Amino acid sequence: MREPGTEILSVGSAEQMQVLGRAIAAAVDATDGTFIVALEGELGAGKTTLVGGILRSYGVTGPVRSPTYTLIEPYETAGRSIYHLDLYRLNDPDEVEPLGVRDLLTGSALLLIEWPSRAAGSIPAADLWIDIAYPGAGTEGREVRLTPHSLNGASVVRHIVAAIPELRLLSS
Repeated sequence: MREPGTEILSVGSAEQMQVLGRAIAAAVDATDGTFIVALEGELGAGKTTLVGGILRSYGVTGPVRSPTYTLIEPYETAGRSIYHLDLYRLNDPDEVEPLGVRDLLTGSALLLIEWPSRAAGSIPAADLWIDIAYPGAGTEGREVRLTPHSLNGASVVRHIVAAIPELRLLSS
């Protein structure tokens, strides 16, 4: 059963994943305060490609890499602090506390958290949960499930679907 407000998109290429990232950034800009995006998916599913699209919208240039070893990569942009977190290497949720994630929740910060399930219960609740999956054998692209977990998250999902309706696959 799908959670209320969930949308499922069909993303056929890395370029479309970047378009989705730009749509997420534009939608997040219409919200107030801190916004948290949780990104789950297998290795190579496109989480970092999606983050790259978001960062490009904020004017970040150069390669965007997942902070697998540094765990947190900060970006300062006009009007917004962005933190890209990759929790893949964590072995226990208790390893999150020394990272100071709660200290990042100031002003209009945007947290993009890959592998949030590795820190279950130790990180703040996400406004938007994104699951990226391979749709099945013989199928190209990715299936991207957008699930809002706050009023701001629901607003962002509505904005995304309105901005790129051609990617909409299913809705709840």
